[in-house]
Amino acid sequence: MGHGGFEMSGLLVSLAIALGLGLLIGLQREWVQKPMAGIRTFPLVALLGGLSAAIAEAHGGWVIAAALLGCVALMIFANVPGAGDAREEGPGLTTEFALLVTFAVGVAVAMGYRLEATVCAGIVMVLLQGKSQLHGWVGRFGEGELREISRLVLLGLVILPLLPNREMGYLGVINPFKIWLMVVLIVGISLAAYLASKFIGGRKGAVLSGVLGGLISSTATTAGMARRSKSAPESSRVCALVVMIATAIVFVRVMAEIWIAGGEAGRPMLPPFAAMLGWAVVVAWVLGRFVKVRESAEDDREAPSEFKAAVVFALLYVGVLLGVAYAKEHLGDAGLYAVAAISGLTDMDAITLSTAELVGKGHIGTGQGWRVILLGGLANLVFKAGMVAVLAHRSMLWPVLAAFGATAAGATALWIWWPG
Repeated sequence: MGHGGFEMSGLLVSLAIALGLGLLIGLQREWVQKPMAGIRTFPLVALLGGLSAAIAEAHGGWVIAAALLGCVALMIFANVPGAGDAREEGPGLTTEFALLVTFAVGVAVAMGYRLEATVCAGIVMVLLQGKSQLHGWVGRFGEGELREISRLVLLGLVILPLLPNREMGYLGVINPFKIWLMVVLIVGISLAAYLASKFIGGRKGAVLSGVLGGLISSTATTAGMARRSKSAPESSRVCALVVMIATAIVFVRVMAEIWIAGGEAGRPMLPPFAAMLGWAVVVAWVLGRFVKVRESAEDDREAPSEFKAAVVFALLYVGVLLGVAYAKEHLGDAGLYAVAAISGLTDMDAITLSTAELVGKGHIGTGQGWRVILLGGLANLVFKAGMVAVLAHRSMLWPVLAAFGATAAGATALWIWWPG
């Protein structure tokens, strides 16, 4: 009776949790008819882990190690050819590793890590049950996708930690770590949107193509749709709708970048862009009323996370950051707006991130900050309209000009009448 009722009941609760988690994993293995281990073996292994951890409190960690070695020995025996029907078909080791994790889950529960153990058991069951879906997704990856993922890993997990995280340079506005973090952010969003388009099927509808195009690059989407309308004039209105939806989604990106780069000081800049997003969605909806979407907008974009493009963006971002700081210091508001208009022609991300960071540091006010970003957005509209005029079929030009004109009118009204 050395252990009181309270302590004993606590151990029993832990063992019950371990048993339940083992049953959860074993249920899945039993359902897929894995002969090596199923609905009985997994809960037994979890109980073994829990009991060994409880005994180890009094006799040392060697008890857990011995129990684990026993599990491993039994698994080796079960996989020996001719050891009955226990050997699984195929060379996989999934069930064996699931057993080891189940043992560790039992140990963790008995040691007081109940929440963590429950989460791990749930993850194991999801991974086991999602075999066909996971293999199907991987099967759709090509060498290009794997190359782009590895480049993203290089950008975010290799280069980023090596950069100094401190302000330096002109007016102290350059932070190498934060600058490269923004590069990783943009590249990651673009790659995620591309993979979503590949897996979900971005060619199945103009709306989905527009949303994903806006996440990847509205400028690139506009160029692609313009080229398509030139070769297939009957799709011009669909292409115009895709371009307008992508243009609306740009404001989602703008708000996300302001939220991240501007911090608490940048939060007041979000409502004007939320209003701008709402207006652009209305314009896209009205345009869609005149379009019968019977076809898929071709999506021939490749994975966007090229290392060269990332470096170019970093240089552009630094240039805009320095230009905005210089304009504010020496040229006043007029120079600041000039930088926004020029940089926004081809890219909204650089002016958005740099301006939001300056607002976050208190160098410029929120009212001036969101107007600078909005001016960059208007410049981007002008640039995309020019691309459509040069590259697209005439039947696409007029819907785009009408939609962009309405969007610009809303932005102008916002500029004039929005308080602050």
